[in-house]
Amino acid sequence: MQPPTDQAPQNPTEAHEQGEQINKSVMKATMILGQLGRSPQGMTVTEVANAARLSRPTASRLLLTLEHADFVDRHDGRYKLGWQLARLGRLADPYESAVHRVQPILDSYAAQLDESLSFAMMRSDLEFEVIAEASGSRMLSVTHRYVGGVYPLHASASGKIALAEVDDSRILDALPEHLDLFTPKTIGTRTALLADVQKVRVQGYAVLDEELEEGLFSIGLPVREESGGLIGILTINGPSQRLNSEALPSTIDTGLRIAAAIAATL
Repeated sequence: MQPPTDQAPQNPTEAHEQGEQINKSVMKATMILGQLGRSPQGMTVTEVANAARLSRPTASRLLLTLEHADFVDRHDGRYKLGWQLARLGRLADPYESAVHRVQPILDSYAAQLDESLSFAMMRSDLEFEVIAEASGSRMLSVTHRYVGGVYPLHASASGKIALAEVDDSRILDALPEHLDLFTPKTIGTRTALLADVQKVRVQGYAVLDEELEEGLFSIGLPVREESGGLIGILTINGPSQRLNSEALPSTIDTGLRIAAAIAATL
Protein backbone atom coordinates (compact mmCIF):
# COMPACT_ATOMS: atom_id res chain seq x y z
CA MET A 1 0.00 0.00 0.00
CA GLN A 2 1.44 3.34 -1.06
CA PRO A 3 1.73 6.20 1.41
CA PRO A 4 -0.83 9.01 1.11
CA THR A 5 1.74 11.38 -0.41
CA ASP A 6 2.07 9.08 -3.42
CA GLN A 7 -1.69 9.18 -4.11
CA ALA A 8 -2.29 12.20 -6.27
CA PRO A 9 -5.75 13.75 -6.01
CA GLN A 10 -8.09 13.32 -8.94
CA ASN A 11 -7.63 16.22 -11.34
CA PRO A 12 -10.55 18.02 -13.08
CA THR A 13 -9.80 16.31 -16.40
CA GLU A 14 -10.07 12.83 -14.84
CA ALA A 15 -13.30 13.81 -13.09
CA HIS A 16 -14.73 15.10 -16.36
CA GLU A 17 -13.76 11.91 -18.19
CA GLN A 18 -15.39 9.75 -15.54
CA GLY A 19 -18.54 11.84 -15.79
CA GLU A 20 -18.65 11.29 -19.55
CA GLN A 21 -18.31 7.54 -19.02
CA ILE A 22 -21.39 7.35 -16.78
CA ASN A 23 -24.29 5.80 -18.70
CA LYS A 24 -27.27 8.10 -18.26
CA SER A 25 -29.78 5.42 -19.22
CA VAL A 26 -28.47 3.18 -16.45
CA MET A 27 -28.71 6.07 -13.99
CA LYS A 28 -32.33 6.66 -15.03
CA ALA A 29 -33.06 2.97 -14.59
CA THR A 30 -31.67 3.05 -11.05
CA MET A 31 -33.88 6.06 -10.30
CA ILE A 32 -36.89 4.03 -11.43
CA LEU A 33 -35.90 1.09 -9.26
CA GLY A 34 -35.51 3.43 -6.30
CA GLN A 35 -39.02 4.81 -6.81
CA LEU A 36 -40.51 1.32 -7.12
CA GLY A 37 -38.76 0.36 -3.90
CA ARG A 38 -40.71 3.10 -2.12
CA SER A 39 -44.06 1.87 -3.46
CA PRO A 40 -44.90 -1.70 -2.37
CA GLN A 41 -48.32 -1.39 -4.02
CA GLY A 42 -46.72 -0.84 -7.42
CA MET A 43 -46.75 2.12 -9.81
CA THR A 44 -48.12 2.84 -13.26
CA VAL A 45 -45.90 4.12 -16.05
CA THR A 46 -47.22 7.64 -15.54
CA GLU A 47 -46.61 7.51 -11.79
CA VAL A 48 -43.06 6.27 -12.34
CA ALA A 49 -42.39 9.00 -14.92
CA ASN A 50 -43.65 11.72 -12.58
CA ALA A 51 -41.79 10.39 -9.53
CA ALA A 52 -38.49 9.95 -11.39
CA ARG A 53 -38.95 13.18 -13.38
CA LEU A 54 -38.73 11.39 -16.72
CA SER A 55 -40.81 11.66 -19.84
CA ARG A 56 -43.47 8.98 -20.12
CA PRO A 57 -41.90 7.41 -23.27
CA THR A 58 -38.51 7.21 -21.52
CA ALA A 59 -40.03 5.66 -18.39
CA SER A 60 -42.01 3.18 -20.51
CA ARG A 61 -38.93 2.12 -22.50
CA LEU A 62 -36.80 1.64 -19.38
CA LEU A 63 -39.53 -0.27 -17.57
CA LEU A 64 -39.93 -2.60 -20.54
CA THR A 65 -36.18 -3.27 -20.51
CA LEU A 66 -36.13 -3.86 -16.76
CA GLU A 67 -39.13 -6.18 -17.06
CA HIS A 68 -37.38 -8.17 -19.79
CA ALA A 69 -34.41 -8.64 -17.42
CA ASP A 70 -36.77 -9.62 -14.54
CA PHE A 71 -35.71 -6.61 -12.49
CA VAL A 72 -39.35 -5.46 -12.40
CA ASP A 73 -42.65 -7.32 -12.61
CA ARG A 74 -45.87 -6.01 -14.15
CA HIS A 75 -49.35 -6.95 -12.95
CA ASP A 76 -52.54 -5.21 -14.09
CA GLY A 77 -50.58 -2.29 -15.47
CA ARG A 78 -48.62 -1.68 -12.27
CA TYR A 79 -44.89 -2.27 -11.89
CA LYS A 80 -43.12 -3.68 -8.83
CA LEU A 81 -39.57 -4.76 -8.07
CA GLY A 82 -38.86 -8.15 -9.65
CA TRP A 83 -37.48 -11.44 -8.41
CA GLN A 84 -34.10 -11.00 -10.06
CA LEU A 85 -33.48 -7.82 -8.13
CA ALA A 86 -34.53 -9.53 -4.91
CA ARG A 87 -32.16 -12.40 -5.63
CA LEU A 88 -29.21 -10.11 -6.24
CA GLY A 89 -30.10 -8.06 -3.20
CA ARG A 90 -29.89 -11.12 -0.99
CA LEU A 91 -26.49 -11.95 -2.40
CA ALA A 92 -25.28 -8.48 -1.41
CA ASP A 93 -26.92 -8.57 2.04
CA PRO A 94 -25.01 -6.10 4.27
CA TYR A 95 -26.72 -7.43 7.41
CA GLU A 96 -25.54 -11.04 7.28
CA SER A 97 -23.81 -10.88 10.65
CA ALA A 98 -26.84 -9.33 12.34
CA VAL A 99 -29.15 -11.92 10.80
CA HIS A 100 -27.06 -14.77 12.22
CA ARG A 101 -27.40 -13.28 15.70
CA VAL A 102 -31.07 -12.28 15.51
CA GLN A 103 -32.54 -15.28 13.69
CA PRO A 104 -32.22 -17.80 16.56
CA ILE A 105 -34.01 -15.37 18.88
CA LEU A 106 -36.85 -14.85 16.40
CA ASP A 107 -37.16 -18.59 15.78
CA SER A 108 -37.35 -19.36 19.50
CA TYR A 109 -39.95 -16.74 20.36
CA ALA A 110 -41.99 -17.35 17.19
CA ALA A 111 -42.40 -20.93 18.36
CA GLN A 112 -43.29 -19.74 21.86
CA LEU A 113 -45.85 -17.16 20.71
CA ASP A 114 -46.98 -19.19 17.71
CA GLU A 115 -47.01 -15.98 15.68
CA SER A 116 -44.90 -14.31 12.99
CA LEU A 117 -41.97 -12.10 14.02
CA SER A 118 -39.81 -9.79 11.94
CA PHE A 119 -36.83 -7.57 12.65
CA ALA A 120 -35.79 -4.42 10.79
CA MET A 121 -32.48 -2.57 11.01
CA MET A 122 -32.49 1.21 10.89
CA ARG A 123 -30.71 2.70 7.88
CA SER A 124 -31.39 6.35 8.73
CA ASP A 125 -33.79 8.24 10.97
CA LEU A 126 -36.83 7.30 8.83
CA GLU A 127 -35.49 4.41 6.76
CA PHE A 128 -35.40 0.80 7.87
CA GLU A 129 -34.95 -2.61 6.25
CA VAL A 130 -36.50 -5.88 7.35
CA ILE A 131 -33.63 -8.38 7.52
CA ALA A 132 -35.00 -11.38 9.42
CA GLU A 133 -38.30 -13.11 10.11
CA ALA A 134 -39.69 -16.25 11.70
CA SER A 135 -43.10 -17.90 11.89
CA GLY A 136 -44.81 -20.10 14.46
CA SER A 137 -46.52 -23.36 13.64
CA ARG A 138 -49.95 -21.88 12.99
CA MET A 139 -51.37 -21.55 9.51
CA LEU A 140 -50.87 -17.81 9.14
CA SER A 141 -53.23 -15.47 7.37
CA VAL A 142 -50.35 -13.14 6.52
CA THR A 143 -50.12 -13.15 2.73
CA HIS A 144 -46.49 -12.16 2.17
CA ARG A 145 -42.99 -12.44 3.52
CA TYR A 146 -41.49 -9.42 5.21
CA VAL A 147 -37.76 -9.60 4.42
CA GLY A 148 -36.79 -7.07 1.77
CA GLY A 149 -40.16 -5.36 1.82
CA VAL A 150 -40.64 -1.60 1.85
CA TYR A 151 -43.42 -0.37 4.12
CA PRO A 152 -45.10 3.04 4.38
CA LEU A 153 -44.19 5.02 7.46
CA HIS A 154 -47.78 5.88 8.32
CA ALA A 155 -49.19 2.39 7.70
CA SER A 156 -46.73 0.02 9.34
CA ALA A 157 -45.87 -0.73 12.94
CA SER A 158 -42.18 -0.29 12.12
CA GLY A 159 -42.87 3.03 10.46
CA LYS A 160 -44.74 4.34 13.50
CA ILE A 161 -41.82 3.38 15.77
CA ALA A 162 -39.42 5.25 13.47
CA LEU A 163 -41.68 8.29 13.37
CA ALA A 164 -41.96 8.33 17.16
CA GLU A 165 -38.18 8.78 17.37
CA VAL A 166 -38.12 12.06 15.45
CA ASP A 167 -39.57 15.49 16.14
CA ASP A 168 -42.96 16.47 14.75
CA SER A 169 -41.21 19.00 12.51
CA ARG A 170 -39.32 16.13 10.84
CA ILE A 171 -42.61 14.33 10.23
CA LEU A 172 -44.11 17.49 8.75
CA ASP A 173 -41.18 17.68 6.35
CA ALA A 174 -41.23 13.99 5.45
CA LEU A 175 -44.93 13.36 4.87
CA PRO A 176 -47.74 15.19 3.04
CA GLU A 177 -50.96 16.16 4.81
CA HIS A 178 -52.99 13.60 2.89
CA LEU A 179 -51.60 10.06 3.11
CA ASP A 180 -52.10 7.02 0.89
CA LEU A 181 -54.97 4.78 1.93
CA PHE A 182 -54.50 1.00 1.86
CA THR A 183 -57.58 -0.10 3.80
CA PRO A 184 -60.62 1.66 5.35
CA LYS A 185 -58.65 1.83 8.62
CA THR A 186 -55.51 3.49 7.24
CA ILE A 187 -54.67 6.81 8.90
CA GLY A 188 -55.36 9.24 6.09
CA THR A 189 -54.04 12.58 7.32
CA ARG A 190 -50.77 13.77 8.76
CA THR A 191 -52.64 15.50 11.59
CA ALA A 192 -54.24 12.23 12.71
CA LEU A 193 -50.91 10.46 12.32
CA LEU A 194 -49.16 12.93 14.63
CA ALA A 195 -51.72 12.14 17.34
CA ASP A 196 -51.16 8.41 16.85
CA VAL A 197 -47.38 8.82 16.96
CA GLN A 198 -47.66 10.69 20.24
CA LYS A 199 -49.42 7.65 21.71
CA VAL A 200 -46.51 5.51 20.55
CA ARG A 201 -44.06 7.82 22.32
CA VAL A 202 -46.01 7.58 25.58
CA GLN A 203 -46.67 3.83 25.61
CA GLY A 204 -43.35 2.73 24.10
CA TYR A 205 -44.78 0.50 21.37
CA ALA A 206 -46.91 0.79 18.23
CA VAL A 207 -49.92 -1.14 17.02
CA LEU A 208 -51.19 -1.50 13.48
CA ASP A 209 -54.79 -2.66 13.28
CA GLU A 210 -55.71 -3.56 9.68
CA GLU A 211 -54.22 -0.28 8.44
CA LEU A 212 -51.97 -1.79 5.79
CA GLU A 213 -53.74 -5.03 5.03
CA GLU A 214 -57.21 -6.14 6.07
CA GLY A 215 -57.02 -8.79 8.75
CA LEU A 216 -53.40 -8.00 9.69
CA PHE A 217 -52.52 -6.84 13.20
CA SER A 218 -48.95 -5.89 14.09
CA ILE A 219 -47.15 -4.77 17.22
CA GLY A 220 -43.96 -2.73 16.80
CA LEU A 221 -41.32 -2.45 19.52
CA PRO A 222 -38.05 -0.49 19.50
CA VAL A 223 -34.67 -2.21 19.79
CA ARG A 224 -32.16 0.18 21.33
CA GLU A 225 -28.42 0.33 21.85
CA GLU A 226 -27.01 1.03 25.31
CA SER A 227 -27.09 4.78 24.72
CA GLY A 228 -30.81 4.61 23.98
CA GLY A 229 -30.56 5.16 20.25
CA LEU A 230 -32.89 3.22 17.99
CA ILE A 231 -30.98 0.53 16.06
CA GLY A 232 -33.83 -1.71 14.98
CA ILE A 233 -37.50 -2.55 15.23
CA LEU A 234 -39.19 -5.80 16.20
CA THR A 235 -42.69 -6.57 14.94
CA ILE A 236 -45.10 -9.29 15.97
CA ASN A 237 -47.58 -9.99 13.18
CA GLY A 238 -50.69 -12.07 12.85
CA PRO A 239 -54.43 -12.12 12.22
CA SER A 240 -56.26 -9.28 13.93
CA GLN A 241 -58.85 -11.54 15.53
CA ARG A 242 -56.09 -13.47 17.28
CA LEU A 243 -53.57 -10.81 18.30
CA ASN A 244 -56.01 -8.02 19.13
CA SER A 245 -57.49 -9.86 22.07
CA GLU A 246 -57.33 -10.05 25.87
CA ALA A 247 -53.88 -11.55 25.53
CA LEU A 248 -52.51 -8.39 23.87
CA PRO A 249 -50.87 -6.94 27.05
CA SER A 250 -49.08 -10.25 27.66
CA THR A 251 -47.94 -10.38 24.03
CA ILE A 252 -46.54 -6.85 24.32
CA ASP A 253 -44.64 -7.80 27.49
CA THR A 254 -43.13 -10.77 25.68
CA GLY A 255 -42.27 -8.50 22.76
CA LEU A 256 -40.37 -6.18 25.08
CA ARG A 257 -38.32 -9.14 26.32
CA ILE A 258 -37.59 -10.18 22.73
CA ALA A 259 -36.49 -6.64 21.85
CA ALA A 260 -34.16 -6.62 24.88
CA ALA A 261 -32.69 -9.99 23.89
CA ILE A 262 -32.02 -8.75 20.35
CA ALA A 263 -30.42 -5.56 21.65
CA ALA A 264 -28.13 -7.60 23.90
CA THR A 265 -26.83 -9.68 21.00
CA LEU A 266 -26.16 -6.82 18.55
